[in-house]
Amino acid sequence: MFCFWLGNLDFGFVNLYPAIDLRGGRVVRLEQGRADRETVYYEDPAIPAGLWLEAGAEWIHVVDLDGAFGGSPQNWNSVEKIAASGLKVQMGGGLRSQQAIERAFNSGAARVALGTIAAEDSSFLESMVEKFGSRIAVGIDALKGKVALRGWVDAVDLSALDLAWRVAAMGVETIIYTDIATDGMLTGPNFEAQREMLDHVPARIIASGGVACAQDVERFQAMSKNHSNLEGVIIGRALYEGKIDLGSIIGAGEG
Repeated sequence: MFCFWLGNLDFGFVNLYPAIDLRGGRVVRLEQGRADRETVYYEDPAIPAGLWLEAGAEWIHVVDLDGAFGGSPQNWNSVEKIAASGLKVQMGGGLRSQQAIERAFNSGAARVALGTIAAEDSSFLESMVEKFGSRIAVGIDALKGKVALRGWVDAVDLSALDLAWRVAAMGVETIIYTDIATDGMLTGPNFEAQREMLDHVPARIIASGGVACAQDVERFQAMSKNHSNLEGVIIGRALYEGKIDLGSIIGAGEG
């Protein structure tokens, strides 16, 4: 994957979601979701939250990895710190009960992303959408087009597209689609898979996985001109390793 600066890039109006992954209260990134491939970037999540706010971000994508692996969120204090920055928090990871969802909102989340529970319990998802409306999103994580659950530990024989269609039919307005093979790898996104999701699913899509440089963001922006349902792009490791200057990209889009 080669990235190089072309100059005068058009980043348009696709929302950019810096990612904060929490494990044991620290900000980490995992390669392909593997717990044994962890890099710690910050001990205090308020620090990157402040940086991304200063760079011009409006939203932050927060994942409680302890919750994703263990079944219930563990990093509430960190979520509250991030929300206190003034960023709009989109939170996922282990939100598998109404109590957990309500606690997320009470901790400052503007929107929550349901993953495992959305795939396994349609009636629960439907009831949460009925109760909370557009504040409920669904995170679909896929490897070779198949859904993976419980922090990507378990693969199931269900296509990501089929699940996306199912949840959209229930009224879910926003789907966060992550390609596991590219996540945290800095190899570039799986644009083909993202385009297929955009082409076939009647919901807003937030693309996640593999963004490595400014040109990847620009390519998503180009896709949005023909896919009005591309709501945003999540950027993780590329920010933490200085591959992308968030302020420059946001400034280019506003200029």
